[in-house]
Amino acid sequence: MTEAEARTIERLRAGAGTYACGGYLAALDGLQRTEICTALIFDRLQRKMRTVETLHGEADGNWNQTFYLLYFRTLGDRQNQEAFLRLARKVPYKIVLRERLAPHAVEAMLLGASGLLELYRGDAYTLDLRCSFEYLAAKYGIEATDASEWALTEIRPANHPVLRLAQAAEFFAQDEFIMERAMACRTEEDVRRLFCIEAPSYWRTHHVPGAESDESPKRIGAFKANIIGINLVAVLQFAYGSYTGSERLRDSALTLLERLPAEDNRYMRAWQAAGVRPRNAFESQALLQLATEYCAARRCAECPVGRRIAKSLAEAGEERTNR
Repeated sequence: MTEAEARTIERLRAGAGTYACGGYLAALDGLQRTEICTALIFDRLQRKMRTVETLHGEADGNWNQTFYLLYFRTLGDRQNQEAFLRLARKVPYKIVLRERLAPHAVEAMLLGASGLLELYRGDAYTLDLRCSFEYLAAKYGIEATDASEWALTEIRPANHPVLRLAQAAEFFAQDEFIMERAMACRTEEDVRRLFCIEAPSYWRTHHVPGAESDESPKRIGAFKANIIGINLVAVLQFAYGSYTGSERLRDSALTLLERLPAEDNRYMRAWQAAGVRPRNAFESQALLQLATEYCAARRCAECPVGRRIAKSLAEAGEERTNR
């Protein structure tokens, strides 16, 4: 690294917290921006594939169970990610398949095993769920989770774990070939059609057990479905395509990210403040990789954007000197 490049890198490090490279990124033409985003996307997908590989090994090479585990890991917010994953291990997919034709039984297993029903006043519906769970727990050897493992403070009603589990029960009861359908998703509409599932009718008038609320359909919305498309479908398509040697499926994962809308989170709002507006999930995922893997650790010397900025400024300085 030349002295000029080193000085540029130090300036970038000083501004890493506010994404000092934002102006440079925003000024790039479409081809240059895509080139940088593609490198970052492959980095991000490779990192996420390690999670898939871990879950695939845990599932003894069963891809349906891998999908099931990854679905639960993606279902809730970050603070309940591990609690959802633990629950999916207690109630594996093979058991859900055995009871799939009785959706109420699937709901009873998931809600009963979560331990969350014990936190709320029982009514006829939830008492029936508890009774069904007692039978199913004895049948399959399911041990309930302690309710204290769930983070329930400052949770939006639409994202409450109880409601998410009721939606998950309906989702896995709908079709035996869920993973195949996920692998076939190519557009935002495909993702929403598969994942925008409504919880059973009881939940139209309840956000939590035993407490009635205004009637409204408790459906996984478009925003959440798109998040699942980004963090579950595209990742699993890429991982499964890599595992089977299918370039077509790997390409489909990238195309899906290009067709899904950009995420709206604190990282994207910070990038927008720095001058960069992601056009789709392909770009927002690349910016997320940039923010978390490079900017947060001030790794500007290793960053594909930082290196490019340093090189271009050094070359411009050299050109001025030679005039």
